[in-house]
Amino acid sequence: MPHVEKHAPGTFSWLELATTDQAAAKKFYGDLLGWETVDYPMGPDGYYTMFKIDGKDTAGCFSIGDQPMPPNWGLYVSVDSADDTAARAEQFGAKILKPPFDVFTFGRMAVIQDPTGAVFSVWQVKSHIGTGITDVPGTLCWADLNTPDPQKAKAFYEKLFGWQMFPGKDKPADSYLHIMNGEKMIGGVPSAAERNPHAPPHWLLYFLVSDCDASTAKAKELGATVYLPPTSPDKGLRLSVVADPQGAAFALFTQQH
Repeated sequence: MPHVEKHAPGTFSWLELATTDQAAAKKFYGDLLGWETVDYPMGPDGYYTMFKIDGKDTAGCFSIGDQPMPPNWGLYVSVDSADDTAARAEQFGAKILKPPFDVFTFGRMAVIQDPTGAVFSVWQVKSHIGTGITDVPGTLCWADLNTPDPQKAKAFYEKLFGWQMFPGKDKPADSYLHIMNGEKMIGGVPSAAERNPHAPPHWLLYFLVSDCDASTAKAKELGATVYLPPTSPDKGLRLSVVADPQGAAFALFTQQH
């Protein structure tokens, strides 16, 4: 399996589920994506769940507790310096929700809200690189930024991470934007016309599955809500958008050959 030893700056390097029912989330994602789980004590009454594939870290999970936030999947971007990135993000119009802080000996992070309202985190590696496996079913394969102002978001992220964000070949400037980090395509930005106007700005994470239709049906059987049934936005692509039983939304994705 393709194990990851290091994430280049600007890469989506970690993902983390904030949930209201950690035990239920462990069962749901284990049944749906085949994730193994390992729990680590965190405080007097809580624990942090590490999801794994082939023994490699895939994602994290923690209980929201009394924090004023809905269940959600959080996205982390790899950076050389959390402090420098947070300072630059603020200069570029972002709001720093959690200033840079150390996560034990694992790394240093900050939580940032971009100028259009979407929240993400940055991760500076110490002992934990983030996701340790990629390109197999159950791993993160893409992320979409859903924002009411794609052009404002484009200007911000290109300055902050050096991403290139551009429409497809022969597509107008206001169509879906692809996000490229260095030589690798990592995500996209739906056009204002394509996004759900009732959803707040957010990053939507995509999980690779071998059969989008079958996985979506299984997710529904396990108690998920299907927001977007399996669809083919382009030749060879199949995706759906669901929310787990606690309400955290994500996408399932298959690249058909």
